[in-house]
Amino acid sequence: MQAEIIAVGTEILMGQITNTNGAYMAKQLTALGIDSYHQQVVGDNGPRLEEAIKLAESRSNLVILIGGLGPTPDDLTKQTLAAHLNRKLVEDPDAMAKLQARVKQQQRPMTPNNQLQAMYPEGADILVNRVGLAVGAWIVNGQHTYVLLPGPPKEFVPMVDHELLPRLAKWSGHAEIMVSRVLRFFGIGESQLVTDLDDLIANQTDPTIATYIKDHEVTVRVTASGATEKDADAKLEPMIGAIMDRDGQYFYGYGDDNSLAKELVKTLAANDMQITAAESLTAGAFQAALGDVPGVSTYFKGGFVTYSLATKAAFLAINARELAAHGVVSAFTAKAMAEHARRKAAADISVSFTGVAGPDTLEGQPAGTVWIGLARRGQLPEAHVYHFPGGRNDVRQRAVMTGMMLALRALQA
Repeated sequence: MQAEIIAVGTEILMGQITNTNGAYMAKQLTALGIDSYHQQVVGDNGPRLEEAIKLAESRSNLVILIGGLGPTPDDLTKQTLAAHLNRKLVEDPDAMAKLQARVKQQQRPMTPNNQLQAMYPEGADILVNRVGLAVGAWIVNGQHTYVLLPGPPKEFVPMVDHELLPRLAKWSGHAEIMVSRVLRFFGIGESQLVTDLDDLIANQTDPTIATYIKDHEVTVRVTASGATEKDADAKLEPMIGAIMDRDGQYFYGYGDDNSLAKELVKTLAANDMQITAAESLTAGAFQAALGDVPGVSTYFKGGFVTYSLATKAAFLAINARELAAHGVVSAFTAKAMAEHARRKAAADISVSFTGVAGPDTLEGQPAGTVWIGLARRGQLPEAHVYHFPGGRNDVRQRAVMTGMMLALRALQA
């Protein structure tokens, strides 16, 4: 019983994006005891993809194809596999209804390439896409089984976890139930986290531990098996406890589909508190991240983007002379921005961002120097300085996430 993974996408082949999906899938196969001796990466080219499928068939009885299920002309995976298996593409009514609802909401016409996302090879079992539009598929054909999975990680991971893994467990004869929990960490790098958990990882059997680096954060997936879900949970708890004992100060929440913004909004809701922000170098990115969370409008009424000293003084009513005296890159400015924004928005808590995103220096301070202010009702404002690595966008993203973590910890205190 052997599996082979084929990642489809010219961007992967050319090194423009990293094949994280292949690594994720390989770890899941290992956890299930399914051998996987080969992986392939092929560009968005039908004939070459068919060659890759034939090669996989020659040495594996489970072929997992990742990517190429979208609506663009270079998304050819399901068409290529269907033609290879001499099967028609047929429509999934539920997926089509979801697609039609999306098109109606966007007030645009349905196009044939969009309809393709709701189609799958005839005779296959549907793998439901809980996040996006392109359906996946499980296809049994003679001695081979084929799996079609979407490429975007936010769609791929939920489909693997909720739709594919139960099927793979049965396919491999893995009788026990597998339960996973995903722990999310911010403020620690993957190498340091792995070092801290080195002995746990080295001695793992059941549960297993797998770390994944995300955008400036790290997740840890802990997986256990048992005759029942309760049995598996009983194995998970001690391992999670050991991980938290070592790096719990960096932990912020559970779940694949989670984020600092979601945790922050959830905590604001639990405390029935209002938040606001005053942003300079992040230019509204903190508030935009909050705005992505459904229901946030109850706890976030608005904020401020004040890029220059003049707008800091005018929008937030901060003394212009004091701002000029202390400069943009200063604890004074971060504190003043946070507190004045909090008062103006009548909020319970406020976060501010000021500093040097780069690439040039500012006020003699190097790129990556960021002051983040925090103001809470009934308390003196505070300011924290950071020196973030990376380019301009990396600095801004790290600043936003750090500000969210500061606010989250303040609300949890």
